[in-house]
Amino acid sequence: MNAIPAGKKYRLPAALWALALCTFSFGTGESVVPGLLLKIASDLKVSTSGAGLLVSGYAIGVVVGALLVPVLTRRLPRKTALLVLMGWFVAGNLLCALAPSYAMLMSARVITGLSHAALFGLGSVIAAELVAPDKRASAIAIMFTGLTFAYLLGLPLGTLLGQAFGWRFTFWTITLLGVLAILGILALVPRLPLEQTLSIRQELRVLRRPQVLLGFAMTAFGNGSVVTVLTYIAPILVNNAGFTERAVGPILLLFGIGYVVGNTVGGKLADWRLMPSLLGILCVLAVVLAGFTFTSHDKMATLLTVFLLGAAAFGIVPGLQLRVVDKSKGAPNLASAFNIAAFNVGSAGGAYLGGIVLESGFGLNAVPWVAALVTAIAISVTAFSWSLDLRTRLAVPTAPA
Repeated sequence: MNAIPAGKKYRLPAALWALALCTFSFGTGESVVPGLLLKIASDLKVSTSGAGLLVSGYAIGVVVGALLVPVLTRRLPRKTALLVLMGWFVAGNLLCALAPSYAMLMSARVITGLSHAALFGLGSVIAAELVAPDKRASAIAIMFTGLTFAYLLGLPLGTLLGQAFGWRFTFWTITLLGVLAILGILALVPRLPLEQTLSIRQELRVLRRPQVLLGFAMTAFGNGSVVTVLTYIAPILVNNAGFTERAVGPILLLFGIGYVVGNTVGGKLADWRLMPSLLGILCVLAVVLAGFTFTSHDKMATLLTVFLLGAAAFGIVPGLQLRVVDKSKGAPNLASAFNIAAFNVGSAGGAYLGGIVLESGFGLNAVPWVAALVTAIAISVTAFSWSLDLRTRLAVPTAPA
């Protein structure tokens, strides 16, 4: 369904970029804590590892919010729901900026994370509905551009602001970003008709569809394989490739550029042919990860691999999100939010798996090829899901000539 009348198509790009500002705000707020870790630990008199748990607190909020928030907002008009979720985000980051203690800051991070999955899920559905059917993945990719730029610019700039003016100033800045995003929604996002509301039991039944569950698995394993390596990218760059610790930041900037490129190209490929492009990019990701075992011992090869890893990692994101939206007719908001939670489950599992590999004595060299094995699982799930599509099409009887 195209919600924008033909005479107002000029508003479409602006509406998508308003959604991108939302994801930029969320992405910056989610990712900025590691860069402020030492400042927060010193100011609130907690250990570095204790401050690091603020990242886990946000992730817990994301997963819990995916279960609860879409259900609580499902009867709201979609534009109103967007505004509520962004207002929630602003309030959470305001609490972070004002938090007088570690316990209050942790609570504020969990509260902020609650709205994350619902915002990304609802935003994906809205972006897909604002365009023609053959442009939906590209529209989702535009929305996710905000997230890629959060990793590319928001994280380093937020860290610099925190180092210069204190970590609270960074959260004040993120709060302001959220306010600007609210203004963008008010001005640019059209009012979309509220779909017929299903009962909670009916919506949960949609989540049990085999293809929806397979979509969640594709997301979790696909993203988990990337995070398995990304969690330990710094020691790989320093100990294997021979870079200095100061070089890690600029190299991760190269990874972020790959994110932006992959997001754009992946969206266009998914619009062209969704499942073949997903399967192809996952295969590229598996090759890049397996190859990193060998390329990580040469500086130039490492730089190229880091860029390709970023491109392949985000190249699958628009397609994965669109796949779940397509297969969850009837409750796309809830399923899309669950898929965002699946990304976080994959991240948690990938980081844990990488730690197991290192603790088992296999060393840094083993982390990339183990990650490639996780990608192989994602490839298998994707191929099986696609085969179900093909079987369904073959089973549809054709009309006699």
